[in-house]
Amino acid sequence: RYAGEAKSGILASTEEYKFVEQLISPSRVPFPPKHDGPSPFGWNPPSEVPLALPHMICRSRMHNVPASEKDVKEYLQQLTGKHLPTQVNEVTMTFRVKGHFDTALKEWLVKKGF
Repeated sequence: RYAGEAKSGILASTEEYKFVEQLISPSRVPFPPKHDGPSPFGWNPPSEVPLALPHMICRSRMHNVPASEKDVKEYLQQLTGKHLPTQVNEVTMTFRVKGHFDTALKEWLVKKGF
């Protein structure tokens, strides 16, 4: 029954693999593009020159900026003249400040060179 028919073979084509690559999620977060100043959504690139501070603030793998609770409390106390309550979450390595200070903190971090 199959004696006269040609067997179908497997064709290995690398030409279509570029479409498969688009579907595979990346194994790491890509490096941010090089640009000067803030991006349209407010992200700033890190400064090229390391700062001469007694501590180092490294960006996370998502290129976000962590900060020291003590430094932030001191800055906000100078800014407002009040002692603001904070809450530290050691598991997620984050802290919360009571109030709306996101713009002031972003400007402070940019001024610091982070």
